Amino acid sequence: MKKLPAALVALGLLVVLGLGGWLSLGWYGGSQVEEETSFIVPSGASLTSVAQALEEEGHIASADGFLLRAKILGSRDPIKAGEFQLQEGASPAAILDTFQHGDVIRRFVTIPEGTPSVIVHDRLMAQELLTGEIPVPEEGSVLPNTYDFERGEERVVVLARMQRAMDEALAELWPNRSDRTVVSSPQEAVVLASIVEKETGVPEERRMVAGLYSNRVRQGIMLQADPTIIYPITRGRPLGRRIRQSEIQAINDYNTYSMVGLPRGPITNPGRASIEAVLNPEDTDAIFMVADGSGGHEFNSTLQGHNEAVERWFALRRERGEM
Repeated sequence: MKKLPAALVALGLLVVLGLGGWLSLGWYGGSQVEEETSFIVPSGASLTSVAQALEEEGHIASADGFLLRAKILGSRDPIKAGEFQLQEGASPAAILDTFQHGDVIRRFVTIPEGTPSVIVHDRLMAQELLTGEIPVPEEGSVLPNTYDFERGEERVVVLARMQRAMDEALAELWPNRSDRTVVSSPQEAVVLASIVEKETGVPEERRMVAGLYSNRVRQGIMLQADPTIIYPITRGRPLGRRIRQSEIQAINDYNTYSMVGLPRGPITNPGRASIEAVLNPEDTDAIFMVADGSGGHEFNSTLQGHNEAVERWFALRRERGEM
């Protein structure tokens, strides 16, 4: 009779050890994840609903077993919403840890400098992993950059992030403007920067181009920027042909060949560097520029010098068979 309690204790210990081993083996081993795969935890999802989805997709053997082990052996930290990468051979313990502490998979969309808003709209609508509709954003409201997003995120949220970045850039740059700038507001800075952005693809030229156009504004000379002719016609899309004489002479709120001063609004979304150039333009007396054949421009302060540069450019084009 005295031996009975000892036997019961031994039996109980074996049961406890067996149960502990069963719990541990099913938590730290026994992976059902046969290959690397992604898994989405919806916003507001409970661990119970996530466990059921894991079982349905075959990543765990049992939702009930997962929840029991998570309660006994897992962390009490909340799970995060988003898309996660489950590694091949991931145990239930590793899966829970991924949802609690792992990095959400993020994808990227790039808006190059000088991308007009119609193309921004196209790029966001082409991202199949985003949701919802958006209108074409206001021209000049988006800061070109690379932005990350999550699967299932709303396009309107991503667009708002791009527009907030422009607001923040202007708020940072405007107070540090030079006294050489001719713009009187952040909005005017975006307008002139959009012209600078479209007129040169050479980063080193931006301040010089900004200085030239600043001189023209200051002296009351027409800007005569070709991209301002095209914008009212295509709203930023490529024209696909030469500009017609009638279009050069067209009178509207954008064509700087028929008006003095800045157009009514931006003609594209300028990058940060072009905005900086407009707010701190080169100290120059140049008021003319023409392509130099290398991708950049030759700048001049006199009409005679400009005409000579134009002749050199035409001669080069004839040599290339372009004229």
